[in-house]
Amino acid sequence: MNPPIKIMDKESMRRALMRIAHEILEKNKGVEDLCVIGIRTRGAVLAERIQGYIKQIEGLDVPVGVLDITLYRDDLTLVATQPVIHETLIHFDITNKRVILVDDVLFTGRTIRAALDALIDFGRPATIQLAVLMDRGHRELPIRADYVGKNIPTSLDQDVQVILGETDQQEDEVVIQNKHKV
Repeated sequence: MNPPIKIMDKESMRRALMRIAHEILEKNKGVEDLCVIGIRTRGAVLAERIQGYIKQIEGLDVPVGVLDITLYRDDLTLVATQPVIHETLIHFDITNKRVILVDDVLFTGRTIRAALDALIDFGRPATIQLAVLMDRGHRELPIRADYVGKNIPTSLDQDVQVILGETDQQEDEVVIQNKHKV
């Protein structure tokens, strides 16, 4: 099997997330009624980082939350017979807020569709905007990101792995790995 190909290192990831934070502030004309919600697990870590960059730029905190979409997935029976459900941590009202939904990799769009269904159970936001670190294409649903760290064309025989210090206890990086063929 071929070794993974590094497409982002820690510094390029930091720059991409900082740029996304600037773009969010520019498009929303500041932080009023803004909140950031990350899809568990890596999306939640990236959401906290983006929130930190927004605070660094504006000097103001925006609420940040974590969304678990396990029960909203359309492939739940394919994932596991006993799926592990984690806690959703949204301790603020999202009604009439501008929600920035954050995930690590945008692929088919099915995860985002599930996240949209889950979010609506928490209120009716004014808008939902999508921020992703990586967009690898291959959409199955009509979903696109408003903010993208990097577009990377991939084949269906490849996996894009976002590795974060907080979740993987390794140096931040994004790699492409060819799937193992049997």
